[in-house]
Amino acid sequence: MGILNVTPDSFHAASRVDLDSAIERGLKMWSAGADWVDIGGESTRPGATPVDSVEETDRVVPVIQALRQANPDGLISIDTRRFDVAEAALDAGANMVNDVSGLRDSAMRELVVERGCAICIMHMQGAPGNMQQNPTYEDVFEEVYGSLISTAEGLIERGHNQALICLDPGIGFGKNLNHNLELLHSRSDSNYSIMWGVSRKSMFNQLLGRERTEDRLAGTLGVAAHAMLEGVDILRVHDVEAHNDLLTTMATLRPELNS
Repeated sequence: MGILNVTPDSFHAASRVDLDSAIERGLKMWSAGADWVDIGGESTRPGATPVDSVEETDRVVPVIQALRQANPDGLISIDTRRFDVAEAALDAGANMVNDVSGLRDSAMRELVVERGCAICIMHMQGAPGNMQQNPTYEDVFEEVYGSLISTAEGLIERGHNQALICLDPGIGFGKNLNHNLELLHSRSDSNYSIMWGVSRKSMFNQLLGRERTEDRLAGTLGVAAHAMLEGVDILRVHDVEAHNDLLTTMATLRPELNS
C-alpha cells in the first residue's frame, strides 16, 4: 500500500503532495507494484493540528476521482477518522476506509456496514495530540489485538464480511519503542488480514539513531523483510518501488513465501 499524503504537514516531508502531483504519484505507485494507494488529507503524526472535515474532503476527493478515472480497477483506500470524509471518498470511488481511530465513531461503523466496503481498523491509544504522552499497557500485544478483534467481531455480528476486514496494530500510535518492537515481533495468529505501517517512523530514530526521515529507509525495509516472513498481508509504505524490489527478490529466493 502506497502512502499518498495530500497534506502540508505529514511527518515525512518528501511524502507531501498537492493535487496535481498527488495524481501523478498515485499512478506511479500502482505502476511500481502497489496494490493499494492510501490517500489521506489530515496528518495524524504525534501533536498534529486537526483539520476540519470540509478541508479534509476538499483535499482528498479530487485525487480519488482523478485516480479512479485514470485507473478504474485500481484499489484506493481513504485514510480518515471522519465518517463524512469517508462517505464522500467512497462516493468518489474509494474501495476501503483506513480508520486510524479504530472505528470509535459509531457513525463510521454504520457507514462501513451500510456500504459493505473494505475496512482497516487501526489501534491508537489516545488521540494524535496526546497519544505519545506516557502510553501504558500491561500486555501490549494482547490488549491491542484484543481491542481490534472485538471491534471487528462487532462488524461481523452486523453482517459485515470478515474477508473485508484488516487489522493494524498502530505502530507509533500511543506506543513507545518497546511496545512497537513487541507488536512487530510476530504477526497476530487471528483469522484477519493484518497490515503493518512502520514506514520511516520515529522508532528508527530511537532504534538506529536516524533522526532524519530521509535516513530511515533501510530500517523500514528490514521490518518489511521480517513482515513477509511472518505472513503480514499488507505493508503501508512511502517507498513502493524499493519495497516491491525487496519483496520480489525474497519471493524469488523463497518461493513458498508467495502463498
